[in-house]
Amino acid sequence: MNDRVGTTTSAGTRSASDVNTLTLGPNGPIMLHDVHYIEQTAHFNREKVPERQPHAKGAGAFGEFHTTKDVSAYTSAALFQPGVRTEMLARISTVAGEAGSPDTWRDVRGFALKFYTSEGNYDIVGNNTPVFFVRDPFKFPHFIRSQKRLPDSGLRDNHMQWDFWTSNPESAHQVVYLMGDRGIPRSLRELNGYSSHTYMWINSSGEKFWVKYHFLSNQGVACFTGEEGARMAGTDSDHHRRDLFDAIARGDFPVWTLHVQVMPYADARRYRFNPFDLTKVWSHADYPLIEVGTMTLNRNPANYFADIEQAAFSPGATVPGIGLSPDKMLLGRSFAYNDAQRNRIGTNYYQLPVNRPKVPVQSYLFDGQMAFENSGNALTYAPNNGGRAWSDTTGPVPDGWEADGEMVRSAYSLHAEDDDLTQARHLLLKVFDDAQRERLVQTVSEALLAGVRSPVLEKAFEFWKRIDETTGRRIAERVQASR
Repeated sequence: MNDRVGTTTSAGTRSASDVNTLTLGPNGPIMLHDVHYIEQTAHFNREKVPERQPHAKGAGAFGEFHTTKDVSAYTSAALFQPGVRTEMLARISTVAGEAGSPDTWRDVRGFALKFYTSEGNYDIVGNNTPVFFVRDPFKFPHFIRSQKRLPDSGLRDNHMQWDFWTSNPESAHQVVYLMGDRGIPRSLRELNGYSSHTYMWINSSGEKFWVKYHFLSNQGVACFTGEEGARMAGTDSDHHRRDLFDAIARGDFPVWTLHVQVMPYADARRYRFNPFDLTKVWSHADYPLIEVGTMTLNRNPANYFADIEQAAFSPGATVPGIGLSPDKMLLGRSFAYNDAQRNRIGTNYYQLPVNRPKVPVQSYLFDGQMAFENSGNALTYAPNNGGRAWSDTTGPVPDGWEADGEMVRSAYSLHAEDDDLTQARHLLLKVFDDAQRERLVQTVSEALLAGVRSPVLEKAFEFWKRIDETTGRRIAERVQASR
């Protein structure tokens, strides 16, 4: 505990941590009795009303997912069986900007999907990057606030963004993506989508696998430069929304091909870094892409508010044959997203047409704000002797994993190659070419010159030098020469 800046709960009692959730062992599940985390997240979900707190500006459309390959060896989920076609909804959004912000600000793009399967709704909540800024959900509200606006002036501020990033080295991998060429997509049709998180797949024999989703754009990936993005923001701040809507309206339906990386269940223990760390990617050489099927967006919303703004996504919405993983961010989000929707659009948000499953629902959720569907005079409790069914499965669960150890607040325990900078350095030096690195130096330098002050400025120079000495030195020299 940092006694110098210790915090308390809203009841005034000393909080144990603001950066590490309480888990069963360093890699285990989050404990529900981490009261401080639950309080912080529940309050964060209600901090702004009524637009989404992150991901406020977005666009979306309906479509179809078609499973074209046989992956039944890995999952029994109905939507991923050969030949199955599933109605679905996609919403692609910026993260930091408000609902009226320009589409072409430099930002990560959310990539949220809802599949109306024959077994209930399945949601995937990801981004257009395969990693994220933080690995523990306790840090998520702090990260989002650092990208928002100052409490006094109400202005966005580069200084606090870089203060957060440089204080959290785990963000390095994502920051390299954001400051690189993919920081401003040219259109929503020309970006990839990733689950980022690791999920579990279970086949019909009960075998378990870890998977990551990669939705690769059949239109290719294309991006704006910083100058092009700024110009488009002034010319048409709704460029991405307009482009997607117009393309679908004229019959130019965008298509993504889904691939998955599949890791055998036992490999997770001995892999060279923690495979559930959201700031890391899996090597394609170790776990190559396996094609699954295609996602086509072919129907625009009839009413943007009803079909897109009221759409509610949660990574906690899974179906048989698919489960969660020990990824702490995924586990935290499985609570936080549903709770955010209860605040944003109402207790019974799942009854809205866009969120309603295409299969019958039998639930003991009862009454609440705007309950326009109900169970009549059926008993509202379980178990009961009045003939209304309830569930009572006991024993091991098919989508579970083993965990043991003391309850701790900790970063993930180290695997052989766990660190915060190796993959960021690889992306910068091995994936980017010279021209891309030059553009990154320019982008970062301009961002640091836009109001970043000491001591954060010096921390930013050191942040980049730790990723790559040459790149960091070039950024520092360019900034210092321009001051």
